[in-house]
Amino acid sequence: MTLLPLAWTLWTVSLWTSGSSQFLQHGHVTVFYPKILSTEVIYCDCANMSCVSVYWFRSISKHSKVTLQFLGTCNNAGIDSYGDGLDKTRFKISRKSSTSFTLRITNVTEEDTGFYSCVLKDRKHAESWKTVVHLQPGVNAPTLPPPTKRKPPVKPICRCPKKKSQDGCGSLVFWPLVGLIAGLAVALLCILYYFSRLPKKCRHNFVK
Repeated sequence: MTLLPLAWTLWTVSLWTSGSSQFLQHGHVTVFYPKILSTEVIYCDCANMSCVSVYWFRSISKHSKVTLQFLGTCNNAGIDSYGDGLDKTRFKISRKSSTSFTLRITNVTEEDTGFYSCVLKDRKHAESWKTVVHLQPGVNAPTLPPPTKRKPPVKPICRCPKKKSQDGCGSLVFWPLVGLIAGLAVALLCILYYFSRLPKKCRHNFVK
């Protein structure tokens, strides 16, 4: 663990000098906006690691200076220890499950503002950085614009011009007209067939 504070100091310096907005845009930092005197819980998941312990850190920027603070550690047995000067009545590090650790902060104040990160250690003593949370107590979360509703698609209306249409609108008039003529032709054939079946005497009477 002797190299860990040095690595984290270099990381936090680069974080503040390059600007946290760049990390937010790339999704590396999750921002929490807890209310003052509320309780906030930050999770650190082992994921695919067989982790045996966790180390929590906080980086604070005051007067253009970055300070790295060691908050504490906890192992799989639930044995925890805390850094110097930390208010142990408000900060609690614990093991939630075999694959997750938590950092609980009660009675959150503005002094708790900073970047909270955890480092997991596996059975082979390999260390892995997992969580970065930017805690901003008392700050109102930015409001997102309401989702825009999609307008229903408008069905196209085919309006045929006075001139002959070349876009297929003429078929709207042509085919009904063909149907009408065919109907009249069938009716005429039926009438002729009817009169052709009448007896000759009946037809003679019609002639008179």
